[in-house]
Amino acid sequence: MRITPLDIQQKQFSSRLKGFDMEEVDSFLELIREEMEELLRENANLREESKRFEKQLKDYKNLETTLKDTLIGTQQMVEDYKKTAQKDAELLRKEAELRADEILKSAQEQVVKIHEDITDLKGIRRHFKEELKRLIESHLRMMEFDKEREEESPNEV
Repeated sequence: MRITPLDIQQKQFSSRLKGFDMEEVDSFLELIREEMEELLRENANLREESKRFEKQLKDYKNLETTLKDTLIGTQQMVEDYKKTAQKDAELLRKEAELRADEILKSAQEQVVKIHEDITDLKGIRRHFKEELKRLIESHLRMMEFDKEREEESPNEV
């Protein structure tokens, strides 16, 4: 059985001969009642405060869980971004290498074509020189032929 401040206040003692001073007993009981009321209020306040702290602790634990989940999610997202960036960089590097190979191949083909053109032009030049030489020689022969004819018949011009 729990004793309440009301129990203390309403408690009656029987009197006997040579008993206690009733005023002193009543005064002491009143003091105890007041102390007990104060302790009960304090206890109720502490329970309320304890409930608030428990709720706050629960909220903090929920927040901690949320933050951990967010951190893990963020770390995973960063890892995914890194992997994607590495794949993109690798793809760009390979594309650049392929493009460089194409450019190099094209340049080599142009060099070969230029060498072929040079060879063709040298052949054309040689052929032109030979034709020019034949033409000049032909004209020289014609001039010699004309000269011989003039010498054979000087008066017939």
